[in-house]
Amino acid sequence: MNRLRSALWLPLFEELADPRAVARLAADAEEAGWDGCFVWDQLSWREPVRQVADPWITLAAIATATERIRLGPMMSVLPRRRPAKVARESATLDRLSDGRLTLGVGLGSDRFAGELSKTGEELDDRRRGRMLDESLQILTAAWSGEPVRHRGEHYTVDGITFLPRPVQRPGVPVWGAGFPGNAKPIRRAARLDGFFPANLEHPDQLADVVASLTELRHGEMASYDIAVALPLGVDPAPYARAGATWWLPELDPGIRLDAVRGVLRDGPAM
Repeated sequence: MNRLRSALWLPLFEELADPRAVARLAADAEEAGWDGCFVWDQLSWREPVRQVADPWITLAAIATATERIRLGPMMSVLPRRRPAKVARESATLDRLSDGRLTLGVGLGSDRFAGELSKTGEELDDRRRGRMLDESLQILTAAWSGEPVRHRGEHYTVDGITFLPRPVQRPGVPVWGAGFPGNAKPIRRAARLDGFFPANLEHPDQLADVVASLTELRHGEMASYDIAVALPLGVDPAPYARAGATWWLPELDPGIRLDAVRGVLRDGPAM
């Protein structure tokens, strides 16, 4: 069975919309033996949530308050972000954290908070999928430190060199998000450094995903990460046996600080 690492996964709403409070939580988690602190990347959320923090600024606060734990947005909807800006932000944050950034990416959805429709973003899943793939190409090129010359369907970067490079080589680890039954996100994630399956209901689902990824990656899974988010009270051990390498306890949007501290004190899974 894999060694299962544990990370807080924080919705940056209401009491958690204060980056200083979140940075203190991350520091306490590090002291308590947790391995990571990831944050939601949302522009808005449904009522009664009203207060929402920016993930990148919050992650910078986490980076300066900690020394060991991994951190990152989990996950960032790249099709609604400019890839050149994400290239700068990710490299800067990786350097600020001394190489501890993990970048979670995905298509996003309009069904939870209407973020895409309310801001005029692309609503077609297939088109957002092409935007995501193109963004990932730009990020990979930018992290190389070489001039980026990209002219694609959605983005242009004409001869910009993105220096300084991230601390991590060849670049920041990227985890792709997706639903287990959807083949396209799994194929995309197989080309990346990890997979973050959404809405898992049973360890057998994860075992099927791991089998598909193992085949797509020709058996090269030694350094590959699979992160599972599970409701509080669900035993992560069967998921670790099925191939999970990270456990993220699911926290409700708008959760209070004291409740997060309780989860933190309960400690990592293993």
